[in-house]
Amino acid sequence: MRRIIIIVVLAFICAAGINAQDPDPSWGIKFSGFVKTDILYDSRQPTTTAGLREGHFYLFPDNVLLDADGRDINANSSLHILNIQTRLKGDITGPDAFGARTSGLIEAEFFGTGESDINGFRLRHAFVRLDWASTSLLTGQYWHPMFPVESYPGTLSFNTGAPFTPFSRNPQVRLTQDFSIASVAITAYAQRDFASSGPDGTSNKYLRNSGMPGLDLLLRIPAGEIFTGFFGVDYKRLRPELVTTTNRETDSKIGSFSAYANVKMKTSMLNISVMGVYGQNASDLMMIGGYAVSEIINPVSQIKDYTTINTGNLWIDIGTTGTRFTAGLFAGFSKNLGASKDIVGSVYGRGTNVDHIFRFSPRVMLTEGRFSFAGEIESTTAAYGTRQANGKVTNTDNVSNLRLLISTIYKF
Repeated sequence: MRRIIIIVVLAFICAAGINAQDPDPSWGIKFSGFVKTDILYDSRQPTTTAGLREGHFYLFPDNVLLDADGRDINANSSLHILNIQTRLKGDITGPDAFGARTSGLIEAEFFGTGESDINGFRLRHAFVRLDWASTSLLTGQYWHPMFPVESYPGTLSFNTGAPFTPFSRNPQVRLTQDFSIASVAITAYAQRDFASSGPDGTSNKYLRNSGMPGLDLLLRIPAGEIFTGFFGVDYKRLRPELVTTTNRETDSKIGSFSAYANVKMKTSMLNISVMGVYGQNASDLMMIGGYAVSEIINPVSQIKDYTTINTGNLWIDIGTTGTRFTAGLFAGFSKNLGASKDIVGSVYGRGTNVDHIFRFSPRVMLTEGRFSFAGEIESTTAAYGTRQANGKVTNTDNVSNLRLLISTIYKF
């Protein structure tokens, strides 16, 4: 708590200093945010292997876990109350530089950086922007370019449609160029809180050690005032090991491509978003999949080759546009498409023994001024089975969880 108070006080002092030095009193930092309480009931145990922060960030139900008498331990229900989504944001404005309008943003929340740090104050976004007439340059931590900022699911749940939609924030450099009928964004990114899996667990070192950033190309095409389309491709390369188990240096890497498309329709009554994602090794985006050892090139040195585990994902979100009462519906489907090559060794990723996942989630919200009451029902089913050499999963059994979520939200 003392650390949080110091951060807030320093921010206000800096804002006052900026306004005192600059001739324009509008320059400085403007704070906003919200206080949010979530009451969560789950029909199954929301374990951390298929979610984050005591199950608050829910992905999919964990597999059956039998006790000595053959009963499913994870079939027990759970009730929780959490406030860790509570958020503070500072929008920064200042004088022009290099012929461009300047701006910045700092945003943090109490989600923590790990299970042992729940309630911890952590960085969400921190970036600066230079905006010219038709060109924009962003540097800092912001949403991964595959996350649909203009067309994301309006779920009440903090998962925002994951694991069906890409969900990640990354340090990055993003250059956007507007044309008369479209815009193109090129992004080079690293990993921070959302990282890839590997021999030493989840870490951003696998991307760092590859010697190149992740790369993304995004095309945005508006079609009148109702429709907007987003189409992109993404590439990242990992170096899972610097040295093998037999103490030999290895330069083996695994590259992965992803492609995605999103269409948003906005009318006076409804907002509708539809997105499809083909993902290779997408576990860093909170999706299922990953990569695996496909060949041991040299049994003595244990130098390996790798293959991606691929997934197909589709979701739709429909929401009303009212100011007092709103309602919405989210539905998503994710499918394990198997590996590009046969698997002969270790597997790294998320849900690699899951064939498919389905979610159906209606919601309602009542707002008066800055205060909102909201409720959501989230039904998620995962088909667990036996992973084959080709990465596909067979002999599946469905495991389902029903989550009831009630929230209060106060914006400031």
